[in-house]
Amino acid sequence: MFTDSRSDYLINPVSIAVFVVLAVVDVVLSILEVLNVYGGLAGMVIAVAVAASIRIANHWEKAVVLRMGKYIGLKGPGIFLIIPVLDRVYKYVDQRVRVTDFKAEETLTSDTVPVNVDAVVYWMVWDAEKAALEVREYIKAVSYIAQTALRDTIGKHDLADLLQNREKIAEALQTTLDEHTNPWGITCQTVGIKDIVIPSALADAMSKQAQAERERQARIILGTAETEISEKFAQASLNYHNNPVALQLRGMNMLFEGLKEKGSLIIVPSSALESMNLGAIGGLTALAKSEDKKKDGK
Repeated sequence: MFTDSRSDYLINPVSIAVFVVLAVVDVVLSILEVLNVYGGLAGMVIAVAVAASIRIANHWEKAVVLRMGKYIGLKGPGIFLIIPVLDRVYKYVDQRVRVTDFKAEETLTSDTVPVNVDAVVYWMVWDAEKAALEVREYIKAVSYIAQTALRDTIGKHDLADLLQNREKIAEALQTTLDEHTNPWGITCQTVGIKDIVIPSALADAMSKQAQAERERQARIILGTAETEISEKFAQASLNYHNNPVALQLRGMNMLFEGLKEKGSLIIVPSSALESMNLGAIGGLTALAKSEDKKKDGK
């Protein structure tokens, strides 16, 4: 689960190349009798020492160098030299942004609801010296402190707050982690809450509650619409009460709208015809049509 920076090693491509070149030169000089036996052995020792002194740190790394067990500084990135036997590279500290997953299982909220929360933190080492000297395994330390802080944060909030304010809770968690990790030369840049899992029985109950709340709101909206419609009808009735002509025109308009559809049949009570005086209007219309026909015949 946890991975640390790579430790010191003697073998690297540059060291191998340097050793091979020096060894070949030493052998050639020995064959040409330029060097005696002791000179050849001394040359091989020099080749090994030079090759062992060469170290390489990647562009995103800092090498922590110890001399006789005492910290002397940071080296790299790139090629650097150390004194063989006396110096050693304790570790190479990766200073890139890292991602660590952490979770809190079966943790109780402030309203005693057990939840499982999955989160992720983005962090980086900004001071390789502190990360190497102040804490032994800083990667594990970051993971454990993040998990502990997450549990504490869950215990301070109720379930509704966790579900509705994820971003605010993540920001508070990031601030807490940064306060704990800064003394180690580590900064926590971002914290994200990936998932909040609640018990299935509670999820069903919350779903029913939400459904009931939506149904209640729908009934309220429907009742409000009925009230507004009744108020409009009451206002319209006042306008028609003292204006029978307007009422007749409204009735005729309703009949006209109904008769526009092809093949439609409307049955109108005789009382409605008398109240709207449609009989007299229909007679006048028929008389006008007969007069038009007589004129056309002439």
